[in-house]
Amino acid sequence: MNKLFKMRYLILRRITQIGLLFLYFAGNAYGWKILQGTLSASMLFDTIPLADPFALLQMLSAGAIMGVNVFIGAAVIVLFYGIVGGRAFCSWVCPVNMITDLANWLRRKFLLDKVERKVWVSRNARYWVLGLSLVVSAITGLAAFELVSPITIFNRGVIFGMGMTGGVLVAIFLFDLFGVKNGWCGHICPLGGIYSIIGRFSLIRVRHNEPNCTLCMKCKEVCPESQVLFMIGKESGTVNMGECVNCARCIEVCDDDALGFSIRDFAKSKAKGEKR
Repeated sequence: MNKLFKMRYLILRRITQIGLLFLYFAGNAYGWKILQGTLSASMLFDTIPLADPFALLQMLSAGAIMGVNVFIGAAVIVLFYGIVGGRAFCSWVCPVNMITDLANWLRRKFLLDKVERKVWVSRNARYWVLGLSLVVSAITGLAAFELVSPITIFNRGVIFGMGMTGGVLVAIFLFDLFGVKNGWCGHICPLGGIYSIIGRFSLIRVRHNEPNCTLCMKCKEVCPESQVLFMIGKESGTVNMGECVNCARCIEVCDDDALGFSIRDFAKSKAKGEKR
């Protein structure tokens, strides 16, 4: 029971990710009205529109004329993730996260992180890919990233059948396993870049209680964005970087009760920002 409790957030994340995929499948196969469409654009209970804000930006760049529902759907998503944490999408909703988590678990299991790698990718690469996607969309008149997005491929594959496009998912798994740690989600995916920007203003944050910390560093080992835990061993405070995915793995592996979720204190965050 204690082990299950320690994995409570991971279990909830998998239930959420698989559950959403099933609802999308059921919406197409059985006509269920709970969730219809894809992660790019869908309807909740056949009433509330939901739209990927990055897909909307691509379509606007491509010169497409969008309906009011799409803008409303994007606003709903931005508002929701602006509260719960922008990149919560990456760890709680995105199905590709299950693949990259498996790759990173295997990296730790077989100590692949100890092997010297020649491949290096900046974490800012996702913002360059984001900008490039919008430029290419404007030039081609197509939503450029949507054509190759592994998220879209996974989502549509579950609904309509995977086919040969599943090779993209295999490539990401191998890249994260043998190439760069957290390579896709932590360095390249432009959607993660969009949600990082949204997440800078989110309310729900991971908080560190420095007096309880024994510097075991288990949290930084499992964190897919370890740079956000800059305060470990230094000071108490909440994570103030938008790159945090709110996956709670750091909370689960901490045996010292030094980490937990809390509500962001904007006054303190501003004061710390001014000091830096």
